[in-house]
Amino acid sequence: MTLFRCLLLPALLLLSACGDTVPAGQSPRILAMGDSLLAWHSLAGKSISDTVARELQEPVVDRSVSAARIIYKLPISGAAGMNIRKQYTPGKWDWVIVNGGGNDLWLGCGCFACNRKMDRLISSDGRTGAIPGMLAELRATGARVIYVGYLRSPGVGSMIEHCRDEGNELEARIDRLADMDEGIFFLSNKDMVPYGDRSYHALDMIHPSVKASSEIGRKVAEIIRTN
Repeated sequence: MTLFRCLLLPALLLLSACGDTVPAGQSPRILAMGDSLLAWHSLAGKSISDTVARELQEPVVDRSVSAARIIYKLPISGAAGMNIRKQYTPGKWDWVIVNGGGNDLWLGCGCFACNRKMDRLISSDGRTGAIPGMLAELRATGARVIYVGYLRSPGVGSMIEHCRDEGNELEARIDRLADMDEGIFFLSNKDMVPYGDRSYHALDMIHPSVKASSEIGRKVAEIIRTN
């Protein structure tokens, strides 16, 4: 790990550790866990989870952490939230909003020669791997799951443009998994961003803008509202 990443990690944990405080007298039924797609804008109260909470007028406990991965072996930072699986907090959850896998491919193998990492995350038929294992654990609690897919770059000015094919394959596998369990809902966002439209991304052209977070949050809320 480079010195820069060593210095960056504590800052990421501090800045993106989400608000999991629940108002007194309210029993939360929605948990969110994942990476920066969910955590972005949480300090400003404008994350995906914040939008879900406003749309449904009920609390959402958000445990997502920027740069978190599905497969993460370091124990201390993993327990602090860098391991998405370990973000889970026991509770009487009706719904768990979850995302992840992008950092495993982008940071883990640079979206090049990632076949082994992809298979470790989820097999081509959607039945085995770290993601199906995590979702099986969540479903065993009785909660329904919404797996939120990633935005795609608008084709201009993004460091992750070359990850498009890997992102499509990862999410096609997750979609197959969702088809096998009526309690898993896959929300694809791959067609949300029009070509050349930068307004759905933050200045880094990787993370969602407030506009995108709000739109995704409304879609998540609608799934919960209608199911």
